[in-house]
Amino acid sequence: MNGGARALGGGPTGDLEMAAKVRSRLRAFVADEAAATAVEFAILITPLIVLILASLQLGIIYFATQVLQSAAIASGRQLMTGSAQEAGLSQSQFQRAVCANAPVLFSCTSIMVDVESAGSYSSISTTPLTPTYDAGGRVTNSWSYSPGAAGDIVILRLMYSWPVVGGPLLPGLANQSNGDRLLVATSVFKNEPYQ
Repeated sequence: MNGGARALGGGPTGDLEMAAKVRSRLRAFVADEAAATAVEFAILITPLIVLILASLQLGIIYFATQVLQSAAIASGRQLMTGSAQEAGLSQSQFQRAVCANAPVLFSCTSIMVDVESAGSYSSISTTPLTPTYDAGGRVTNSWSYSPGAAGDIVILRLMYSWPVVGGPLLPGLANQSNGDRLLVATSVFKNEPYQ
């Protein structure tokens, strides 16, 4: 029985044998490179996925901004030629006209439209507009609608709160307190003498 206890590591010889086996297995584990590629891949894949997602999100944001700018140019043309003024479009009617120029990429009710006019370029307000949000995340601002008369200088600004997917993981893409990216498109022009 005593010999059996020593074989299990109960005596000095058994302890040495067990320690030698453990050292041998540790050396074999450290020297084994069979799973090294999998471990390296696991370490590198997370930042790679974040980088790919950030690139895709940034590309989508740039695309959406350009589409919004195209809608601003098309909508500004209605003001510049006087068609909106002669039709007597109200602010809500002009908002619907802007929505008709914006593709399905945007939710029509979420496009913010600000139209201001002045007699000269130096009189026009070019200060950035800043949306404020209530507790439910809805914009509380009231935007201007002054399309101007023939010969007036008009600034048309379209804004859209674009949701940033993975916002906390991609800092810098969101520029609003609600975690969205504010897209802004601006068109400044002089109304044609349509009267």
